[in-house]
Amino acid sequence: MTRNPKTDSILDEANRLFLKGKLHEAIIYYDEILHENPNHIGSLNNKGYALNKLKDYDGAIQCYDSALKLDSGDLSVLVNKISSLRKKGEFTEALNYCNTILENNSKYNIVLYHKERILFSMEQFEESILCCNKILDDYPRNGDVLFDKSCNLAMLSRIDDALDTLENAISQGIQYKIKAKKTKSFEKLTDNQKFQKLVS
Repeated sequence: MTRNPKTDSILDEANRLFLKGKLHEAIIYYDEILHENPNHIGSLNNKGYALNKLKDYDGAIQCYDSALKLDSGDLSVLVNKISSLRKKGEFTEALNYCNTILENNSKYNIVLYHKERILFSMEQFEESILCCNKILDDYPRNGDVLFDKSCNLAMLSRIDDALDTLENAISQGIQYKIKAKKTKSFEKLTDNQKFQKLVS
């Protein structure tokens, strides 16, 4: 496919605005490209991502679906679609996409990350922990995943394990202290001395 220099420069400008957080302006540029070339997968994907950030999940999913009609196996688009479905609360469909991708790429960590969060939202805490463990095999110091794992353990009332894992998460970054104070999973631990010590 020949690259169009004009399209490339518009895309560069759109991406620059996107990275600055000027999402509405970026979308105008993506639309300009899509007006000329409705099958421009990069613009469809990036526009979807911008809409996702603006919490327009339906609009984002429409962009991803248009891109997937052009290339049903585009992993970047699929992962972004999973993210929008998850944020929209369409957990079953999001989970199906995760499982399809993981059949061929069982260690695709970004998909495992979405999957563990989806399973948590579906209250499938044991299965969520299995996904966390797979990621932690490769990245044992991933604070986000350690934190999510500790939430799952707390929901299963495995308090000692939950607090040990939370302690490990907090050692990766102070933000997890603040997060733990606000997270519903730990509500029943507010009187637990070890929990109080961890978050104080």
